[in-house]
Amino acid sequence: MAGPAAEGKKLSRSFGWLALLGALLVVAGVVGLVYTGVATLTSMLLFGWLLLIGGIVGLLHAVESRGTNFFWLGVVVAALNIAAGVVVIRHPHGTAEALTMFAALLFLTGGLFRLVGSVVVRGPQFGWTLLQGVFGLLLGLLVLFDWPHSSLYVLGLFFSLALLFDGLGLIAIGVGGRQVVSMVSDQQASGGLPGTPGGEHPKRSRS
Repeated sequence: MAGPAAEGKKLSRSFGWLALLGALLVVAGVVGLVYTGVATLTSMLLFGWLLLIGGIVGLLHAVESRGTNFFWLGVVVAALNIAAGVVVIRHPHGTAEALTMFAALLFLTGGLFRLVGSVVVRGPQFGWTLLQGVFGLLLGLLVLFDWPHSSLYVLGLFFSLALLFDGLGLIAIGVGGRQVVSMVSDQQASGGLPGTPGGEHPKRSRS
């Protein structure tokens, strides 16, 4: 039928665009891994613009809902987002240094808690939790000891890895979706129910 066939082609095209978007993200992730400094600066600028746009949208929403109990809270939150966005856009390097320090402290505290928790509790995942704690602790120390120079590549590295893995996931979804749509379309083209040649429905037996 023309209807299901057209829907199948449309769905297959959508999965194809999804796979193409995944490929672009993979390429951007690989480029970011090569040029981590540029990736760090790009991630900071994106972060700043997201804060700024989110603050403006939140401010407009607060103005539309004036007269409610949450009006001033919305205005304050929107103003903070706008101010933070402006600061990040104007000082991306300083923001990268601050966020890298925060990430290092987060790795240190998370690794320390996992390490101590695994030793104290000694649950069924003792070895894996201990390994996670040691890895987080070492990563935090490495980032902290190389700070502020580490701010030039740490955030860009994480940003690029996120793009790379997200792109690979989208490629897998797009390719797998196209294959499923193709299999369903072929089954519909061959016709009918499985086990009945030519797609004919089995006749009901008369009593």
